[in-house]
Amino acid sequence: MAITIKTEDEIKKMRVAGQLAADVLRMIRPHVKPGISTDELDQICHDYIINKQKAIPAPLNYRGFPKSICTSVNHQVCHGIPGERILKKGDIVNLDITVIKDGYHGDTSKMFCVGKPSIQAQRLVDIAHQCMVIGIEQVRPGVRLGDIGFAIQTHAESNRCSIVREYCGHGIGRQFHEEPQVLHYGQPGTGVELKAGMTFTIEPMVNAGKKEVKLMPDNWTVVTRDHSLSAQWEHTILVTPEGHEVLTRLPDDEI
Repeated sequence: MAITIKTEDEIKKMRVAGQLAADVLRMIRPHVKPGISTDELDQICHDYIINKQKAIPAPLNYRGFPKSICTSVNHQVCHGIPGERILKKGDIVNLDITVIKDGYHGDTSKMFCVGKPSIQAQRLVDIAHQCMVIGIEQVRPGVRLGDIGFAIQTHAESNRCSIVREYCGHGIGRQFHEEPQVLHYGQPGTGVELKAGMTFTIEPMVNAGKKEVKLMPDNWTVVTRDHSLSAQWEHTILVTPEGHEVLTRLPDDEI
């Protein structure tokens, strides 16, 4: 699949989808508290996307995924399936939201702290966010994907954390996953050169321990091999002639 350069009309539709995805994360924030199950969070988001936004939750039935959002708790890296797990004080959880509106996708995720997290957990959540922001700040025409990956990897490793290698960001638009693959590690000056009109996600998965992960028997949930905590943040980015636009950032939100 070739990398698609989005037209102005496509960009407008992606802005709408991105804002809807961001809106789901804002809506769900008050519900992420001790005593709620990940399945309840999924149901609240599903109902909101379907009934309020008149949109489609992209994960549902995508390659067989059974739920409308991903919920990854503590040492779960990504693609956690919502279920009976009850959130408790001190947990950290990533909620990954992808919305389809008028045929186009908006994809974003955030870390939520359930009650007061440990110092280590808060530190990891902050470093993972910094990694994403540092990656986004690199985006402009002429930059190469390796430059983005190198900047993210350098920040994580300088803080004694590690970057997951097996999963990465991706092009996005009419399809959930398009070219290019956006690695969160790499070498400067390598990889695809960015051009205005490209749209893709930056979503580094940062582990407090070693970088190795494993896939659970459900064939979706990814966890750290050493059971260390993992954190991830994600935005959908548009490359503009002058730099970049964060399509999944609401106007009054920080990155």
